[in-house]
Amino acid sequence: MAQQIVQLQLSGMRCAACANTIEKALKKTPSVKSVQVNYANEIATIRGESLEADKLINAIEQAGYQAQLIDIEHQQDTRQNLQKVQLYKFIAAAILSLPLLYSMIGHFSWTRDLPIPSILMNAWIQMALATPVQFIIGWQFYRGSYYALKNLSANMDVLVALGTSAAYFYSVWLTFQFGANAAHDGLYFETSAVLITLILLGKWFEARAKGHTSEAIRKLLKLQPQQALRESKDGLTQLVSVKELKQGDIVQIKPGQQIPVDGVIVEGQSAIDESMLTGESMPVEKTVDDKVVGATFNKNGFLRVRATHLGEAAALARIVRVVEEAQGSKAPIQRLADKVSGVFVPVVVFIALITFLVWWIWLTPGDVGRALETMVAVLVIACPCALGLATPTSIMAGSGRAAEAGILFKQADTLELTQSLTAIVFDKTGTLTQGKPALTDFVVAEGYEKTTVAGMVIAVESKSEHPLAQAIVDGLTRQNLPKMQVDEFSALSGHGVMGKIKLNDQLCQIRLGTKKLMQDQQIDIGHWQQQQQQLEQQGKTAMLIALDQQVIGLLAVADTLRDTAKSAISALKERGLQVIMLTGDNKRTADAIALELGIDKVIAEVLPEHKADKIRELRQQGQVVAMVGDGINDAPALAEADVGIAMGSGTDVAIETADIALMRTDLNAVNTAIQLSHLTVRNIRQNLFWAFGYNSLGIPIAAAGLLAPWLAGAAMAFSSISVVLNSLRLQRLKNIH
Repeated sequence: MAQQIVQLQLSGMRCAACANTIEKALKKTPSVKSVQVNYANEIATIRGESLEADKLINAIEQAGYQAQLIDIEHQQDTRQNLQKVQLYKFIAAAILSLPLLYSMIGHFSWTRDLPIPSILMNAWIQMALATPVQFIIGWQFYRGSYYALKNLSANMDVLVALGTSAAYFYSVWLTFQFGANAAHDGLYFETSAVLITLILLGKWFEARAKGHTSEAIRKLLKLQPQQALRESKDGLTQLVSVKELKQGDIVQIKPGQQIPVDGVIVEGQSAIDESMLTGESMPVEKTVDDKVVGATFNKNGFLRVRATHLGEAAALARIVRVVEEAQGSKAPIQRLADKVSGVFVPVVVFIALITFLVWWIWLTPGDVGRALETMVAVLVIACPCALGLATPTSIMAGSGRAAEAGILFKQADTLELTQSLTAIVFDKTGTLTQGKPALTDFVVAEGYEKTTVAGMVIAVESKSEHPLAQAIVDGLTRQNLPKMQVDEFSALSGHGVMGKIKLNDQLCQIRLGTKKLMQDQQIDIGHWQQQQQQLEQQGKTAMLIALDQQVIGLLAVADTLRDTAKSAISALKERGLQVIMLTGDNKRTADAIALELGIDKVIAEVLPEHKADKIRELRQQGQVVAMVGDGINDAPALAEADVGIAMGSGTDVAIETADIALMRTDLNAVNTAIQLSHLTVRNIRQNLFWAFGYNSLGIPIAAAGLLAPWLAGAAMAFSSISVVLNSLRLQRLKNIH
């Protein structure tokens, strides 16, 4: 049975420990094979057989969280609504907490002259202000703690609930013991209320920042046109929703309009702006039978297009799906953070209790308030939110920026591994070269007009169905060439073509082909032989042109190099990578191309089914290998490589075949993929360093009594926001190449 993938949008998570709790709950569900929960984008990706969404959602709800099937169109609305709820909670908490904060400021020596209304120093009034913050606005922390402990886990909610409850209930005890004047004995209502307020503010900022990491997906979705001009059988047109279109429908696209569907042009020609798909700014010329992709722009021509791929099968939908899966997956570097998060909260609770006892018994004997304050600071400063956000936010931002550049990383582990490559292997045909023959050389003997000879060649080659013949005709076709008629045409398999042509009122024999053809026809090739050999040494197919019994010219055809091949190879070598060409072509042709490109190692005359063996040999030698191919013929080699990189339009096989799909034919995109991988992994390491460093430094500082609880809350919120903002720098990268 084929494996299913179900993605659910989650809500109610507070930290990385929540993600671990949901993973454990889902793994207990029958038929589930693997689960990945991304704390940053709050998406669960579940793989298994015969998965039922209702059962998966129920398992999540039993764990204390909420989930629903992802609705791409309304996903952003849902997130914005949740952000608004957090904002409203913060505003309500702030209104109730500000009077308490004002009264707390009045306790400092430098603020003793600050006028404080006596009503704010009334313990019962303080309790009345703090109670709604603690149990109504802050109920989410108690709820989260209950479900975390129920699942034998611990998360940020446990730390917040413990810390604020200790401060609140100690203050309640003092109030009932000493009455309205208890505030003068050291109440901590403002500590619990202000902490909850600051944490809510931090969570709101964090939610807003996390939302920006999915900017790439939102940009892609906004590109999709909503309407199309559908043509009926009687030729009339009707403006309909894109959702109403069916496969085979004909749509009309006027100049300046977006193309609404993936399809094939049945009439017209135009320049198409495909920058949203490929990242390349130059429009691409398209004509009848060429494929077009939905959401690209028709620049200057009228087109009639037959719809071929709609809905989830469309290229844009598939790209969005690939980016979402990459953003929802976990990189190997995240495993360390997950392991730490799993044991972090229980350890922090233990440290907080020890801190309380040390202060209460030894440092300030009998001063419960001072010991309590220090314990609360430890609990709050240690919240592992930044640790949970460190990796997924970088992955989301990096893969999103890559998608904008026309590079699709299919999994987070690929995004991490790519920067570790030591060798990169290129297929030749269709990767380093254009994949189709083109005319490269055309020389005629003295005394002959080039246009006349071109006319003769076109006349005879246009009769042939050979691919090289079409390349010659395409290369020579110009305006004002003489049109000639060929009679008695014949094609000699493997040798060339011949026929009779009328020239200056005389019937002449025209022959075009190999040296063997000329020798068989007893035609002396003379000094042309040396030129032919030179061209063949360059990996070109050289053909002689003979009129009657005299050679009058020579032309050569070759699979031409991509414009960016040389610069791309040079950039990769500068990175210290070993660049290898792997091809089924003969060694002479392969060596000639390698010499031109600056490739040092060539593996030639390899059958397609043996290419994977060559990749395996390189890996056994200790190399971390990337294979760059066209995504169709090179599938086994792409799968065998540590990282498979598929060149292609991105509409068909390329997205499915390899670990990385390049949506454009610019080979510099390979270097860009490596560059983005390097920058993303560096960003992750920065985040982890600061997250670990923050907790490593913050806990002892708080335990030493050098940090007030409200400052600890502010610092905790700032640490999470700083990690997300650092990740967002990846989306603002300009100088990627």
